[in-house]
Amino acid sequence: MDRALQPVVGFSPELHGLAAELYAKCGAEKFSLTCDQLASILAEVAQKYAGAAGPGQLRGFCVSLKIEELVLARACAAGNERAWETFMARYREKLYEMGLHIAREDSAARELADSLYADLYGTVAREGQRVSKLASYTGRGSLEGWLRTVMAQEHVNRYRRQKRTVSLDEETEEGAQFAIPDREPAHTVDPRLESATDEALAALPADQRLILTAYFLDDRTLAEIARMLSVHESTISRKLDKLAKSLRKQILAGLGRRGMSRRQGEEALEVDVRDLTLNIRDRLAQDSPPSTFHKKKVEAPAGDGSG
Repeated sequence: MDRALQPVVGFSPELHGLAAELYAKCGAEKFSLTCDQLASILAEVAQKYAGAAGPGQLRGFCVSLKIEELVLARACAAGNERAWETFMARYREKLYEMGLHIAREDSAARELADSLYADLYGTVAREGQRVSKLASYTGRGSLEGWLRTVMAQEHVNRYRRQKRTVSLDEETEEGAQFAIPDREPAHTVDPRLESATDEALAALPADQRLILTAYFLDDRTLAEIARMLSVHESTISRKLDKLAKSLRKQILAGLGRRGMSRRQGEEALEVDVRDLTLNIRDRLAQDSPPSTFHKKKVEAPAGDGSG
């Protein structure tokens, strides 16, 4: 099933030189990956995350990548059998352990791990080519950490699908017939707020959307999120606080670019997120899992006047 990796974007002579330097160290050759293909992968990732960085910054960015894991993931995505054998030897059992840590039950853990493996291998075809989720790994963090985040997301997606397919009888037993329908928006929200919020959420990386969604949209506790991501509860608490402050700043900046003064922006952010016609759940659900954004506002601590 070996297929050549096709160049994705062009690359500079400096980047090609850096790829040549890294090539011998990352094991690309054993997976039939050429130096030009490695340079193309580096250019793709750098273009997305390093922007218009100068030569020195570009070098620092590329050297900071988990280059061996990036090469392995991209070779797997391209269908290289030797790469898949290496991947399975390293991560097959770890995928199950991650699934057990998240699902807390053996059969559910194996089902979760097998489902993720299918996505990683690529069972969906597009234009005659199978699509592997590993093609989206960028090497900015460890491959194991990325796999854990993707699996947590898959677990949440399954949870959501289950919630959508609950039978009417089950809902009636749970008292759903007495549920109060969602209230209509109390007032018209400035479209600039919707646009700025959408822009800020779209810019978040997958792991941050996962944490926000788990806490703000699906009522997950800090302990549950920490368990899913195998970190301490205090780590999630700090990340949520930092994300809320950062998101508020980004929205305020977006409102400023749309012609609002600082005071107008502050007043606009007093709106309850439930009043936004913007589908925040769909935006956060892109590459993420469950939480309570519809129940809480994005607020900075009192006295935070930074921007």
